[in-house]
Amino acid sequence: GCPAAGGSYPQKNAEILSSQYGINLFLAGLLLTFAWAVHAVGISKSHLLSYLITLMLIQLLWMLWYLCRSCTQRRLIRDKDTHAGARWLKCGITLFAVITLILDSFKIGYYIDFSNCLSPTEGIFPVTHAVHTILQVYFLWCHAKDVIQSFKTLERFGVIHSVFTNLLLWTNGVLTESKHQLNEHKERLITLGFGNITIVLDDHAPQCNCTTTTLCSIFSQGIYYLYPFNIEYHILASTMLYVLWKNIGRKVEHHQQNKTPFKFHGITVGMIFGLIVLTSTIAIVVVYLIQIGGSKIKSELALTMFYLHAIFVLALMCTAGIVALLIYRLEDRSLDNSKNPARKLDAELLVGTAAGSWLLSWGSILAIICAQGHPKYTWYNLPYSILVIIEKYIQNLFIIESIHREQEKVNDDIKTLRIVTISRGTTLPLTPLYKEIYNGSAARDGGDIPCLFKGSICGRETNDAGVAKEQTSQENSLVMHSASDFSFCSRNSVTNNKRRILKNIAAFLFLCNLSLWIPPAFGCRPEYDNGLEEIVFGFEPWIIVVNLAMPFSIFYRMHSAASLFEVNCKT
Repeated sequence: GCPAAGGSYPQKNAEILSSQYGINLFLAGLLLTFAWAVHAVGISKSHLLSYLITLMLIQLLWMLWYLCRSCTQRRLIRDKDTHAGARWLKCGITLFAVITLILDSFKIGYYIDFSNCLSPTEGIFPVTHAVHTILQVYFLWCHAKDVIQSFKTLERFGVIHSVFTNLLLWTNGVLTESKHQLNEHKERLITLGFGNITIVLDDHAPQCNCTTTTLCSIFSQGIYYLYPFNIEYHILASTMLYVLWKNIGRKVEHHQQNKTPFKFHGITVGMIFGLIVLTSTIAIVVVYLIQIGGSKIKSELALTMFYLHAIFVLALMCTAGIVALLIYRLEDRSLDNSKNPARKLDAELLVGTAAGSWLLSWGSILAIICAQGHPKYTWYNLPYSILVIIEKYIQNLFIIESIHREQEKVNDDIKTLRIVTISRGTTLPLTPLYKEIYNGSAARDGGDIPCLFKGSICGRETNDAGVAKEQTSQENSLVMHSASDFSFCSRNSVTNNKRRILKNIAAFLFLCNLSLWIPPAFGCRPEYDNGLEEIVFGFEPWIIVVNLAMPFSIFYRMHSAASLFEVNCKT
């Protein structure tokens, strides 16, 4: 046992060394990003983009090497983590990647129109990023489930490099989008009457004229509407790659995993209510973006409308989550505590990213309590902030318990039950009849109900009195079996009803989380536009808090939606 135990130390050291390499890679890029954001002396955008281009090229080389090596070893049987890289997750990241490619094409067009005064790196970056996106999505589709058992030390560095490269690209996207939102926010504050706040626009616009004014306007405005999808793409890619990194050298238990396809059947109620919330949210966002900043009265009405709608939606989500948790308390089902990196990461991300919106909510609550003056619309912020805290608390409990619950298994004794009938001294298995009992429905083909349920005599007429007596005793035994089967059908019916309620709740919460992802992702951010927090905490401190917490709050909604989709499939 000693040599085997000692053999794990080099791999543990490789894991520690690769993680430290990734962290230092990320910190260097983070400081470079921060230096560009604050206009540090000697640091320009071209330096930041050059660093990101270098990281992407290194990752491209590693992915090409891995794909070529996998192609040469395609006949070998490899271990797979069946929980990692679900098909719906791959479809989601593909959708975000396609929109990211559109964003890159807009950036290329923007560079062509302003090529006279932009650095060449601003043209090279979107081209490299587009190639990186295409190859990375292909890599994740083909190898997200891999459990790497060869070249483990080298692969650890390659995968962790990919993880932190995507995190830095995510950080760059968040910062660029936040700077744009901040400039719009500063302009809105003037219309709300907060003239005592110093407003200096942070402008990184090119210092030259555009060759085609109309196209420049389309590209510059379109880029910021596509950034939310780019941000979600990179954070999803980094999480999938992190699971791949955690699986390197892992011993996988070989067992069959049940496929859990998504079905619309049985979730009509949840889908209808969820679509109503989604439609109304889109309408609220459109009206909010039109009204906010128009005038003081229009801005206050827009904020009031947003808060009332959000309070109603959050209250519904809290109620649905509580009902789901109560159903779980009524069930006696064990939790699956087996080692699963993907599931563990999901739970940690839910709690970790929820802290972002909790920070903003507590800041708003303290601002309302401590502020000397309270415009009418700011009072709606109090129940809104409280409900945000409660709703995420309840939803996290529901999701984490759902992904840890073992899937319901049918008792082996029930599955192997055979019902027999006596027919001239022979026994005939009625497997189709049991299948209908198991599915909770009686056989109605041709309108005939099996004699087992009628309680009538199943044996046929016979002249032998002894045989008739034997048939009668067999019938009594079958009637006892039928009572047991009826009890099972009743329990199965209750279970199906609970499952149907849980699936509807999961579908409703899935659409609600998508709905609540839309407002902050597309510029509807009352934390910016309220103004009360900036008076209490100060403009710069509160803006720093919002810019740090908002990306996590946005990611939480998308990650929750993905987790709830998985819950719906498993339920």
